[in-house]
Amino acid sequence: MKVQRHDPLDFLAVTDHAEFMGVLNQLDDPNSYLSLSEFGRLYREQIAVVTDRRDQGEAAMRSLKKSPVLQTPYTKDVMRSEWGRQIAMANANYRPGKFTTFIGYEWTSHPQDRYNLHRNVIFRGDTAPMPFSATDSLRPEDLWSYLEANRAQGIEALAIPHNGNASEGNMWAWTDSDGRQISADYARRRAANEPLNEIAQGKGQSETMPAMSPADEFANFEVMDRLVPRLDLKGSPPGSYVRDALGRGLLIQRRTGVNPYKFGAVGGTDFHNGLTTSAENALILAFGFDPDVNPPSRKEAQFLLQEPAAMNPPPLILGSGGLTGVWAERNDRPSIYAAMRRRETFSTSGTRIKVRLFGGWDYPNGLMQRDNWVRNAYARGVPMGSDLPARAKNTAAPRLLIWAAKDPNGANLDRVQIVKVWLDGDQQRERVFDVALSNGRRVNPTTGKAPPVGNTVDLNTATYRNDIGAVQLATEWTDPTFDAAQPAVFYVRVIEIPTPRWSTILAARYQLPLPKSSPATLQERAWSSPIWYMPEKL
Repeated sequence: MKVQRHDPLDFLAVTDHAEFMGVLNQLDDPNSYLSLSEFGRLYREQIAVVTDRRDQGEAAMRSLKKSPVLQTPYTKDVMRSEWGRQIAMANANYRPGKFTTFIGYEWTSHPQDRYNLHRNVIFRGDTAPMPFSATDSLRPEDLWSYLEANRAQGIEALAIPHNGNASEGNMWAWTDSDGRQISADYARRRAANEPLNEIAQGKGQSETMPAMSPADEFANFEVMDRLVPRLDLKGSPPGSYVRDALGRGLLIQRRTGVNPYKFGAVGGTDFHNGLTTSAENALILAFGFDPDVNPPSRKEAQFLLQEPAAMNPPPLILGSGGLTGVWAERNDRPSIYAAMRRRETFSTSGTRIKVRLFGGWDYPNGLMQRDNWVRNAYARGVPMGSDLPARAKNTAAPRLLIWAAKDPNGANLDRVQIVKVWLDGDQQRERVFDVALSNGRRVNPTTGKAPPVGNTVDLNTATYRNDIGAVQLATEWTDPTFDAAQPAVFYVRVIEIPTPRWSTILAARYQLPLPKSSPATLQERAWSSPIWYMPEKL
């Protein structure tokens, strides 16, 4: 089947699980060695008694993990052949200047078969060695050794932590895999091998959640607080979310001199069936529904809209996929990979919002009104993903330049915010500033909050109108709380006006009741990579 996105992508990486790569394809062939083996017979028997699509996938993985047949030379050859096929497909579809493909895979570490430490590995060039998988090691440090060894041979790649919200506090822990306090060497290796981090995808966002950020009125967005693969269990939020990790990184840097959690923002879909859509009317994982390709049946829609009492966990806790944006000179592998390496990236929850962030000490007032403001912003400061340069004498606070534009085919913008994380002694602090508001609204000086933008969503038809909000928002902002002695991190969050959630779209399509346990609307968003400030003396 040929499938085409409504809005084409500029670049893409297909990241199949390294573990058992190609094995399921062999099992789909009734005449293959694996299908005709005793394992193949048992595998089909186990799958046949499971009717739920997600449970079929989990049953398949359980069978594969337990089977000694996977350690045979034949199976290793299957994996090697499939990896070669994926490399060939990535290279065959690479069109510099038009469409960039990257060779990649997913390292699927599940310590104790309980929580998630997954990483997506992205290669810069047109060749790649056999993947290092979780069957080789569950420790991220061993994955870094694989990357470092290949880098020494001229094969450059990076790893991207994936689904930190499902890690039970282990993705951005205070300790290494052996339970030892993070050292300077660990911090250096992690920062070098993992310059990016996934903040949004179909199994929830990893920015923050209400329990971690109770003063943040927008924190309760696509929260998926279950473990992976133990979706029946809820995880521990500390150490599982990006905003907390940014503060932890500052504290570790104060102790070791190196920040292990200095990363840029990216997003992904986490589809498991080859589709790349990130629209809100699509659903991820084993369901893999795209309304333009394989819309769910009414029966499948009823299954997807089940309340928690009927199914734990319900599919309702899942969301649509995210997207990655980069600011690169050209649409080719060297330029985009370099942008990822320098963290000049941003993530969205699936829409095509664009966002820029620059920081500096001597940006003149009104710079963004000039035609060449972007060139001047680079020349006199730094872009997202960077450290602020040394503070100029007699400079009170850094000045941030922020610009955001709506998805051309999506919803208008509600507001632009700056999220600040800083150290107050040994305590992490955070604050969200509304720095640009649509429709002439202003922050209430008493409450510190802005009035809501409004809501045009028709729940019966799952539609909205773009007669509120803004097409673009831009501002020049100086931190009113800046203290030169306090390490700090700043990133931008862009919020759209309310639109229908996928569950509302599905309910309207089949005239089904709206689920009570999930919001009917949501406000899609974008996150920039941060800018860091460190005092000369920690």
